[in-house]
Amino acid sequence: MVSPLLRIESVSEADTITVYCPLSTVNYNKIDFYRKKDFTMSIAENVARIRAQMNEAAIAAGRDPKEILLCAATKMNDADAVRQAIAAGVDCCGENRVQELTAKLAENAYEGAPVHFIGHLQTNKVRQVVGKVDLIQSVDSERLLKAIDKEAAKQGIVQNILLEVNIGQEASKSGFQAEDIPGIVEKLGEYPNVCMKGLMAIPPISEKEGENLNFFQKMFHLSVDIKNKIGDNVMVDCLSMGMSGDYRDAIASGSTMIRVGTAIFGARDYARIHQG
Repeated sequence: MVSPLLRIESVSEADTITVYCPLSTVNYNKIDFYRKKDFTMSIAENVARIRAQMNEAAIAAGRDPKEILLCAATKMNDADAVRQAIAAGVDCCGENRVQELTAKLAENAYEGAPVHFIGHLQTNKVRQVVGKVDLIQSVDSERLLKAIDKEAAKQGIVQNILLEVNIGQEASKSGFQAEDIPGIVEKLGEYPNVCMKGLMAIPPISEKEGENLNFFQKMFHLSVDIKNKIGDNVMVDCLSMGMSGDYRDAIASGSTMIRVGTAIFGARDYARIHQG
């Protein structure tokens, strides 16, 4: 049998190929799959497709498409892929991991777009994020809120944040309970070095379109309710919800920012096969 790896190496990057090869016949020590240069067009096409779907969803809901921002969730994507997404016109980039954020900042990967932190943030890593990002979307506890405020005060800045809501009440996820949000908003005056810009949520994983509509609608009503509690450092103008599998439902329910990774960059599981 002719090695499919030799076939891959014999074509140009502009070509698209499909190789059918049972795993039982493969005996490579290591095969790494990385994005090729021709993915530039693929990322751009994906962003254009998502934009079109965002526009359709917004218009169908009687909304102005310009009200909704596209945040590229860049976890496990290298600096080059991030730059391609920015060139394709995403509104901002969202990073999940402090280590990746630090590395990509050093590479100027986010140049041309705001960067947000969207993953779970430990209090002992706050100083690596505060002042480095435009928005921390994942403030999921009062302990973290205090730590961010303290670090922002040290730096002499005001850090923009969103409060993360565990809208599905899932034990595996962090975040405030929805019923606790009004009380936290009332206490924000105690934290003058943060400015709350709104709410963020990650509802349960859905397998069918429409399954998360109930959670999205609850989030929208919660955001409307707390607008009546606006203070000097509270501005509820951002409702971050909706990801690759459900962003159209989120837009229909009032989302002002969707966080999309897989639909822009492809699956995050970059397979590394080790055999033999």
